[in-house]
Amino acid sequence: MGKSQDLTEFERGMIVGARRSGCSVSMTVKRLGFAKTTVSRVYREWLGKQKTSSQRGSSGRKRLVDDIGERKLEQVVEENRHATIAQIQALYNKTGPKKPISHKTTQRALKRLGYSCRSQQREDVTLALAGLEALAAFNSKQPETSEEPVCNKNEPSPKVKASLDSSDGVKG
Repeated sequence: MGKSQDLTEFERGMIVGARRSGCSVSMTVKRLGFAKTTVSRVYREWLGKQKTSSQRGSSGRKRLVDDIGERKLEQVVEENRHATIAQIQALYNKTGPKKPISHKTTQRALKRLGYSCRSQQREDVTLALAGLEALAAFNSKQPETSEEPVCNKNEPSPKVKASLDSSDGVKG
């Protein structure tokens, strides 16, 4: 049997709320659609620890480039804007991290931080130029408008007037 996705805090709260309001496990299963074992486990955890959160998020391998490492990596990139990934990797590894990182790890960390290849930079420049052109067109001299009202509020528009004239009071 495969693992399913973790329950959200809201879903866990719904289970605890249903059980606390007097619903049986079977009734909670019918109403919420979770497995009996899930309902029992979540409620038992809540009774024992008064908590509903899952600790599964802190499992797995720790990242080589943690938050402090990401700040160091960003600093290296900002100081060396035109460096290649290999150069950034070498400079980062010189800063003395616990474990040196590979080329691929450097690539992944840079992508996670929002840095990407030059083609993205070109797209950004193109987008910025298009925005500047649009702004220039908007700021260019707009045609003058007359101060006279376009239509009289008491008089119907020409389209309405034409439809009134064509019907001549005949009901359809």
